[in-house]
Amino acid sequence: MTGFRLQQAALTVGGQAVLHDLDITIRPGERVALLGESGAGKTTLLRALREQQPNCIAWCPQQPGLVPVLSVFHNLYMGRLDQYATAYNLLNLIRPTPARRREVTALANRLGLGDQLWKPVEQLSGGQQSRINLGRALYQQRSIFIGDEPVSAIDERQGADLLALVCDLHETVVLALHNVDQALAHCNRIIGIRDGRVAFDSPSDQLTSADIKPLYPSDAS
Repeated sequence: MTGFRLQQAALTVGGQAVLHDLDITIRPGERVALLGESGAGKTTLLRALREQQPNCIAWCPQQPGLVPVLSVFHNLYMGRLDQYATAYNLLNLIRPTPARRREVTALANRLGLGDQLWKPVEQLSGGQQSRINLGRALYQQRSIFIGDEPVSAIDERQGADLLALVCDLHETVVLALHNVDQALAHCNRIIGIRDGRVAFDSPSDQLTSADIKPLYPSDAS
């Protein structure tokens, strides 16, 4: 598996430049956190990375995009729709095969959703739906995981457990996060974004919360 190389004068959204002067290399095995205020350009940067290796990446978007009337099982299984033939997918939507049932049940248990497996997701809480969204990406079983605030709607303890699971199951991880402590605990590299540019790109063990605080000027008292 190759890493990522992103060297661009600007990344744009709707014809407007969002990030400038990018020169980023992400090597296999790295766990990278993107930090910065909302609107800083983290999602735009993740999109540019995804476009380089779409078939190798498990993608966890910020907005779940679940099918409310379908069960937890079916929403998790949808993570692999592109890996099977249409007829096989229809079979598993109607009568799941034993192999797929075992796989999805095991994943649901790791997500703390084992007792909710056959409930429609519309009956679950926002935090539970976020776990389903994350689980659907995990079920893709790809070597690279890219997540846009994947645990922002989950309480801090469960979020920490799930980030550890993500790191255990993937060779390379790139996460846009809002929780500085989680970034320092689970990632070995942090890229800080401010004012449309990379403010710093450093190993996490060389940073403290105080070093990261200037990324969030609106939080200053």
